[in-house]
Amino acid sequence: MRAVFMGTPDFAVPVLEALCEGPAVEVVAVYTPPDRPRGRGQEIESPPVKVAATSLDLPVFQPASLRSSDIQEELSALQSDVIVVAAYGKLLPPKVLEMPPFGCLNIHPSLLPKYRGPSPVVATILDGLCETGVTLMLLDEGMDTGPLLAQARMALTGTETAETLTQELFKVGGELLLATLGQWTSGLLEASPQDHSQATVTSKLARSDGMVDWMLAASILERMQRAYTPWPGLYTEWEGKSLRLLEVTLPNSLGAEVSCPSAGPGEVVDIGFDEATLGIGTADGILGIRTLQLEGRRATSAAEFLRGYPQFLGSVLS
Repeated sequence: MRAVFMGTPDFAVPVLEALCEGPAVEVVAVYTPPDRPRGRGQEIESPPVKVAATSLDLPVFQPASLRSSDIQEELSALQSDVIVVAAYGKLLPPKVLEMPPFGCLNIHPSLLPKYRGPSPVVATILDGLCETGVTLMLLDEGMDTGPLLAQARMALTGTETAETLTQELFKVGGELLLATLGQWTSGLLEASPQDHSQATVTSKLARSDGMVDWMLAASILERMQRAYTPWPGLYTEWEGKSLRLLEVTLPNSLGAEVSCPSAGPGEVVDIGFDEATLGIGTADGILGIRTLQLEGRRATSAAEFLRGYPQFLGSVLS
């Protein structure tokens, strides 16, 4: 079986590796976006999938779009039996969807039809779910609306960040692909239409999503910090500068009876525990702060931050 893989970030690499391990599967090409300048130095950086494909001696194609007739002819000439997509970041045009006889298979990090769209992992954490999963589906012209081939479920501990959970889900997705692909191409598996009445759709993240509203409950802010790691992060402002809250906790989760002082929304207090010396009042409870970073400074523990900025205690953050 001839397969084309399309993907971009580091968490898509395990899916490519799983595809390469598939019995009787030949990965004839890898598609990923063009190299781009990154960071302050604007050095040209290759997508992680390109780096992985190169190490596997696979041909790499990097078109800016799949919509031009020349690019589509080039893809068609590969005569792939199936196209596997994992976080490619681009919608596939109808002509591309129709090319492979076994369709374009996509790995989506949620239990569809729940959490369609660009940020399913973030939404899963924000909603405080106890379980999530990954879906292998057939792509159609809609956004995550195609028929389902297989799903794998995963219990959540309540400590996951969007970064760690995304990595784990795509790892599981690669295993699901490996277990399912042969059944699909052998005709032993039928695709099942989604129940569109049960669908929910996520939205694209913006930096402003990470700005703290201290009128929210501490439990909600704790989930936001995990959901918005690594981007946009959870942040507030102090003395005209951005202050990122890199590690937070709920005091009653520290494994001991915690007697926190009372604090109004946004009020900074000392909660007296090494794990989270600082606490900030919310509309419901106190949010413990373990690690934070002031704009233009390195990340520090809460205790170290207080040694440098003792006036932070007693502040009321807007």
